[in-house]
Amino acid sequence: MSNINLIIEERAANIGNFMVGRLLPFRQKRSVGPFVFIDHMGPVKMSERENMDVLPHPHIGLSTLTFLFEGAILHRDSIGSELEIQPGAVNLMTAGSGVVHSERTPERLRDSSKTLHGLQIWVALPKELEEIAPSFTHTPAEDIPHWEDGSLSFKLIAGEVFGKTSPVPVHSPLYFIEIKSKEAAQVSIGGMLYGESALYILDGTISSEGNVYEPKQLLIAKDTKLCQFNMAANSTVYIFGGEAFPEERFIDWNFVSSRKERLAQAKQDWKNQTFPKISGETDFVPYPTFKI
Repeated sequence: MSNINLIIEERAANIGNFMVGRLLPFRQKRSVGPFVFIDHMGPVKMSERENMDVLPHPHIGLSTLTFLFEGAILHRDSIGSELEIQPGAVNLMTAGSGVVHSERTPERLRDSSKTLHGLQIWVALPKELEEIAPSFTHTPAEDIPHWEDGSLSFKLIAGEVFGKTSPVPVHSPLYFIEIKSKEAAQVSIGGMLYGESALYILDGTISSEGNVYEPKQLLIAKDTKLCQFNMAANSTVYIFGGEAFPEERFIDWNFVSSRKERLAQAKQDWKNQTFPKISGETDFVPYPTFKI
């Protein structure tokens, strides 16, 4: 019997002036552990006349995690943070009670050709931490735990697993792992994972129990035994998961909460423009007429 419960194909989604591949939420699977939203950005090539400009928009009840493969994004928020993220580093912004941020092509790249490629992830907060004060942390690429095992290269981008802990400050038991293969190799780490788990194939292929899986597929495990599989040479996968919360999480636009009335309040606060402001930015994304 296969240990893969569900295969989610990446779906195109529009985030303003940018198209992405949406992985979560999915109608048959709204979350994996505390992970409630995953977008695959790009790879997109932009000319000197094209730039990424995601205008100021709000969040509550979650942490946003940005991890780039190529390119750069300038993050600015209502806490006062202003920092450029580059490949291999991690930006983690915990919205808590409410934060506003913008994401743009840095000024130094705006008049040149460039490529942008990465993952943007939302991690829901435990119920008792949903209204904590907002915060922002940048973790440089060189501080992310990485190691070799034969022809395999591992990174623990966030969380705790394999007896290792990433310095990225998460708020519940979880893991976000990168595995790259130089040569064809078997991966057998299922017994070390916990909670719910899923695997995203970025490049190459993997095989498990006679089945072959290809890029842009998200594999949801029936249990954590998913993580015994074979990787073809020059493949890259991401495994993420952790302990699920006892309460359901609801999503309305950029807001996440265990309480629907809190989402309604956040929606009204954004329409009334009572969220905190980003210094020097006056434009904003209006509340849309649809829910994700």
